[in-house]
Amino acid sequence: MKKYILFFILIVAAISCRPVKKVQSIKTAFNTKDTAQSVVIKTMPAVDSIAIVKNIMSQVMHQKIDFNTFNAKIKVNYYGQEESQNVTAYLSIEKDKVIYIQIKGFLGIVGLQAKVTKDSVTVVSKIPDNKYVQYRSISYLQEVTQIPFTFGTLQDILIGNPVFLDSNIVSYKNVNNNQMLVLMIGNIFKHLVTLDKGSNLVLHSKLDDVDVQRNRTCDITLSQYKPVNNFQFSTYRNISVAEKSKLDINMEFKDYTFNEMLKYQFTVPKNFKLK
Repeated sequence: MKKYILFFILIVAAISCRPVKKVQSIKTAFNTKDTAQSVVIKTMPAVDSIAIVKNIMSQVMHQKIDFNTFNAKIKVNYYGQEESQNVTAYLSIEKDKVIYIQIKGFLGIVGLQAKVTKDSVTVVSKIPDNKYVQYRSISYLQEVTQIPFTFGTLQDILIGNPVFLDSNIVSYKNVNNNQMLVLMIGNIFKHLVTLDKGSNLVLHSKLDDVDVQRNRTCDITLSQYKPVNNFQFSTYRNISVAEKSKLDINMEFKDYTFNEMLKYQFTVPKNFKLK
């Protein structure tokens, strides 16, 4: 059952999974030749350089999407070590209050639903022969991810805002005329961010545990940005996570609206068993 809840909450699954292959540590990634991370990042040589990069990161945070409500239809492809699934997710968010998610599988039948608030997580399974409702406190997100995962973190990930950015910038690298790498180290993660230099949009995040014993990594790629109101919205996301095995989630936002009435809500059926 835990497997379904993690998949259901999408990115929570990505961060909390326990996958087969070990992935490169962040230090190894700096020397890999297959991405923009191919050149070792140099330590910042001067105070003015640090100030410039911190100013850039301040602009990144200033570009966070602000909204009142959000609705979306998302095509989700899920690739695990033992299985893969293609489903459609329907998402409604009222900022800082509630997140509703519905998962529809074959023939458009609703299989799972969730409601997340600042205090609680409610999961309803409508899968035949396994119908139930489950209530948990919001701390459940932290239990399954083993990190201080909050309602706000989940909300930002689903909207496409950057997460786990830290003020402790230790190095940076101008990769080319178009991109910059910035390395931050916080209490939980080493975070290597790839920025578009023209727009200061986040293109890629690589998160590694500070605790090297865990060897957990998470790659988040944001692409196909579209202008919405006064901001840019990433309509395609790829999340890849590994520790002992590997999990990949592709999310393609097919329909999305901001600041309209919530489309997807649900009530808990009275005859469902409590789990």
